[in-house]
Order: sequence, then structure tokens, then C-alpha cells
Amino acid sequence: MKLISLVLILAGLVFIQALKVRPHPDEKLFHEWNVQYGKEINLDYDKRLQNFKASIQRIREKNERSAGKGATYALNKFSDLSPEEFKQRYLLKNFTKTPKAIKNQNLIPIPRTLTAPQEWDWRTKNVITPVKDQAQCGSCWAFSVTENIESVWMLAKNLTTDKFQPLAPQQIVDCDKSDLGCSGGNPPTAYEYVQSAGGMDTEKDYPYIGTDGETCKFDKTKAEVHISGYKYSSGDEATMLTEVSTWSPLSVCVDAENWQDYSSGVMGEWECCWVCELDHCVQSVGYKVDGDSPYWILRNSWGTDWGMSGYILVDYGHNTCGLTEEATTATA
Repeated sequence: MKLISLVLILAGLVFIQALKVRPHPDEKLFHEWNVQYGKEINLDYDKRLQNFKASIQRIREKNERSAGKGATYALNKFSDLSPEEFKQRYLLKNFTKTPKAIKNQNLIPIPRTLTAPQEWDWRTKNVITPVKDQAQCGSCWAFSVTENIESVWMLAKNLTTDKFQPLAPQQIVDCDKSDLGCSGGNPPTAYEYVQSAGGMDTEKDYPYIGTDGETCKFDKTKAEVHISGYKYSSGDEATMLTEVSTWSPLSVCVDAENWQDYSSGVMGEWECCWVCELDHCVQSVGYKVDGDSPYWILRNSWGTDWGMSGYILVDYGHNTCGLTEEATTATA
């Protein structure tokens, strides 16, 4: 009996010890997430794990609030970042709207009726290049302008993506001295740079490196695309429908602080920001306003492994995320 009791005690101790070392389900999920995204699992392990657990809780709460009436949220490549780290690494700092954009907002009346098509998507017209990835560089403004210029040029020259080489946001990051490269910038001054420089190079000849280049390597004689200037959108959503469907995809600047966990669906204005402060620039490529949940289609620059293959849908009719506040396009 003593031997049996001793064996049972030892077995109990082994079981208790196993419980102590067995990873928590969230930690097991964290290990799987690290493998999925190729992360260095030992780099700031405890901090990353705590951020990951906080992301799980935050995502759960967001999905509960938006269930059946908004976007869906999920773990993604940003889930080991705190919201503060996410803002620091991927969003603009101290973004200031240009005075003309502010003036436009105040002066343009909202039309009473819509004259634009009820649905539009430039992706179906083959004038949208593949989704890009700005990496950990605050260069979204350069990407937004680059993507707009690409589409404007293709439309002006009757080209499609199969006959067009994507352009080089790194050129704007390195060469636009009115802005701050990876530390941030503004579309209007980026357009002004491209116009004064004599055009843009291709991504192939001026590849993106995700950091500030030491020198500007642009050679005007190799410029593939030129612009004559730029113009502002009207500043109201109803007119923007016509502008997007007849002008081109627009460069738009938004408040993306709550985009970290976005996965799919239409983000409502109540999910985006209470007092919107613009901190990110993207491309508006279309819209759909004839359903129960009308929305804009925005192309992001965080790669295809974020959101809906690199895109996000945001609610139409409420200036969601501040998307009307600085909307612009190049002119060919």
C-alpha cells in the first residue's frame, strides 16, 4: 500500500508540474502566429506576448460591438504591437492639412441628388497596380500620390496595368525635400515635387527600400511619367462619387488609428474615430452606394496580408475616418 501511495503521489506531482509548464491557449496561439508571420519569437518575447494577448481581447470587444452592423476584426501581422507602437511605426505624425483643403471643405455645397453611377470600381478597369507595402516607414503619403499618378497616367494614355510599369514611391521619399521621407509628408507638396522634378521613375529602376535613402538618385532623362499639376476634390462625399468615377482614383488622407485589427466588412463612422485627426494617406478606388450598407473602397499600402487583400471598406455618407478632408488627384 505504501508503494502504491508513493506512486500516486509521484504521479500527482508530475501532473501538477505538467500543468505549470503547459502553455496558456493564448501563448500557444502566439507561437503559431509567430510561425505564420515569420517573426523572431525570442525578440522581446514577454512584451510581444502581452501585446498579443491585449490584441486578442481588443479584437473580441470590437467584434462584439460591431456584430451584424459593421466591420470584422482579426489577428494579423500587427497583433504583437501595442496601439502606440502601431501608430509610431505606420502612421503619420503631426499631419497638417493644407489651407486650400480646409477652405474647400467650407465652401463647397453638398448636392441634393446624386448624378454619379451607384457603383464604381477602378480595379475592374485595369488601371490599379498591385497593392504595395510601405513597411515600417511613414511614407504612406508618397505611396498615395504614386498610386494616384499611376492611375491618372494610365487613364490619360489609354494604358492598362499589363502595359504599365509601377512607379517608384522611393523617389518621392528620397527626393521631395519639402517633406520628411519616412517621418511623414503631404500629398500636395509631393505632387509639386513630381511636377518640378520632371516626372517619376519606375519601381524597377528606383526600388523601394523602406527607409530614407541617403541621396536622391532620380535621373530626369529616364522619367517614365509626367504630370502637369494636381487639384483638390470638392470636399463633400456626394460630389466625390462623380470625381472618383469620372476623374480617377483619388488620393485621400484619413484617420487610421483604429485600422490595426481590421479584417473585412464595412467600417462604420462610429468604429473609426470620434474626432478624426488625419494620420494616413491611401487611395480611393471606388464605391458602392446602392445597398443597405453603402461604402467607399480604399486601397491601403500595408501589403496584401492586411485587410481584404490590402483593401478596406468604409461607410459612405458620414465622412468616415475623415476621408473627404484632403482628397486630391494629379493632372496629366
